[in-house]
Amino acid sequence: MNRPVPAVPLGADGAPLFELPVELAIDTDVARRVIAAFIRGQLRQAGFERAVLGLSGGIDSALVAYLVAEAIGAERLRCVLMPYRTSSPASRADAEVVVASLGCVSEVVEISSMVDGFFGSGDVPGAAGPEGLAASALRRGNFAARMRMAVLYDRSVTWGGLVVGTGNKTESLIGYTTLFGDSACAFNPIGDLYKSQVRQLAAVIGVPERIIRKAPSADLWPGQTDEGEAGFSYPHLDRLLFWRIDKRRSVEEVVAMGFDTALVARVDRMVAAAEFKRQVPPIAKLGPRTAGIDYLYPRRRPGSARS
Repeated sequence: MNRPVPAVPLGADGAPLFELPVELAIDTDVARRVIAAFIRGQLRQAGFERAVLGLSGGIDSALVAYLVAEAIGAERLRCVLMPYRTSSPASRADAEVVVASLGCVSEVVEISSMVDGFFGSGDVPGAAGPEGLAASALRRGNFAARMRMAVLYDRSVTWGGLVVGTGNKTESLIGYTTLFGDSACAFNPIGDLYKSQVRQLAAVIGVPERIIRKAPSADLWPGQTDEGEAGFSYPHLDRLLFWRIDKRRSVEEVVAMGFDTALVARVDRMVAAAEFKRQVPPIAKLGPRTAGIDYLYPRRRPGSARS
């Protein structure tokens, strides 16, 4: 029996806010309850009552901000806006709309001097020396992501809150994330939601329409978009990942469903190549009990209470 086509919310212009493949539709009420309990549980296990996150102006971080505020209250959330000098002014404006809507604590930390201090700016070299002046936009973007995470973990200390992750399942699977940058966090409420599902939940929880509608972008350089850089749309990619990963369909089966053979092979390579990003660093086992292997405890073990 065919599944019913899920209803997609309409925007102010009467057009659908986004494309939602039928197999990606989720029960948003259940998702909100599960994620809220997860957020509260992670904070409780670690002995924290507050949370801090980087707010980019994109849909992922906006959704997480709404989810955290819903779970623990906006007064316990600190959103940090961290623009670089080439960042889109529209991204900052969208982030400010989220802050105003939630009424949470926020601050702006310009990271331009941090990034330029390493690579240099104009004709003036930075700590990386003359070679750094020729760094690609991608290399600078990855470094900027790590500088943002350094800021967040500093604010984790001053604010007394856990750093919340904002990466979705699609990005994690294909490796569209910076190791020890945007992928670093204490816990991630939306890490098991594909981009299409992020859009669905964002529409229900109240993320502004302009954020839901805009083209996803890591803001690595002016005009950059995720889909333009990658060469495929998120709904199509999400469907392929859903059938290959969640449903464990073979290459032959998904090709028979209509997916292009070359695209399937490319995405499979991306998923495999990014495996190292999804795992904690391996440890060479020498002793009888090795941390992370056979010396395992809950985050909040007896005697670990914070003072």
